[in-house]
Amino acid sequence: MDDSLLIRRAREEDLPALVALFAADEIGGHGDTTDTAAYDDYRRAFNAIEASANEQLFVAELGGEIAGTFQIMFNRTLTGRGGLSMIIEAVQTRGDLRGRGIGAKMIEHAISEAKRRGCRLVQLTSNMARSDAHRFYERLGFAKSHYGFKMKL
Repeated sequence: MDDSLLIRRAREEDLPALVALFAADEIGGHGDTTDTAAYDDYRRAFNAIEASANEQLFVAELGGEIAGTFQIMFNRTLTGRGGLSMIIEAVQTRGDLRGRGIGAKMIEHAISEAKRRGCRLVQLTSNMARSDAHRFYERLGFAKSHYGFKMKL
């Protein structure tokens, strides 16, 4: 595998590698699976993301293989004088490739896109069990500023 990292928009043919990446996540608890019976769910979600003007799904490709992924979403609110915010979600780096700077490059790419679009804020959430990820985000300049709450339906 060569060391040239490419961050690009995800393509539908990337889905098997992305699904495998999410299914391998032991902490996330999202119920992701490589079971082929679930593939249509992932394809529908991918198509909805692709069709959205406010969502983008990216992959980090290293030596022709998917090494990581992240999704960005743009959200405009009345607070902050109608400012635009970016939300970064679903950040994953392949387990065997962690510690090589791939995650940092993905976040840098997202922040660059936020600046290009005139965002006033970039935010993300991280599972409370991911203490390594928390240190990673703080090292990149993110601050723990809010509590997050979720309700599974």
